Amino acid sequence: MTPTLPSQLTPPGTVSAGLHQGDSPLRLSLPSVLNRRAAVDGAWWPYSCDATAELPGLIVAVDRLLDRATVRVGVHQDVWERIPHRIPARERAIRVGWFRYADSRVITLIFAAAEPIVLLVIPPGTAVGSAEAILKLTAQDTTGLTPDDILPIAHLPTDFLPRAMAADSLARWKNGGGPATAGQDALSSARPPSA
Repeated sequence: MTPTLPSQLTPPGTVSAGLHQGDSPLRLSLPSVLNRRAAVDGAWWPYSCDATAELPGLIVAVDRLLDRATVRVGVHQDVWERIPHRIPARERAIRVGWFRYADSRVITLIFAAAEPIVLLVIPPGTAVGSAEAILKLTAQDTTGLTPDDILPIAHLPTDFLPRAMAADSLARWKNGGGPATAGQDALSSARPPSA
């Protein structure tokens, strides 16, 4: 699938405008056939950290694209603001779980009759070029790449947390599955030297 990028017209068959609030297109990269060996299934670039405003459009888009029914969403509680307990959608209420010890860079969507998907969340304030690079990369085969591998490709830090966190929260995050340096070292040595 070709990702929906701000600098392009929306190609047919991708997530398009009208699925997000207002006139802004949903910025999502998610192939219709998932690679179950990849650490992330796609990427999402929300406009804000307001979960109440952002999650409904994402859920509608993913449900339509994959022809599935989302029943639960998992987010990191220190990253998102205004996290609802439930989101109404097509004759059901989708439960939203917020966790402190999950990877803050991803969001998980759980379905009634299929494996969950994991989306890499691109921070809302990310420069267009960097965000588009991540959306394009995650539209391809990302087998063997982790968020720690993907984010440096777009020159983004691997340990971002969009909202300020206390030092002890950051330490708990790193101890609960945060960034690992082994993947970065392997990727750095595989890259050709820059000119």
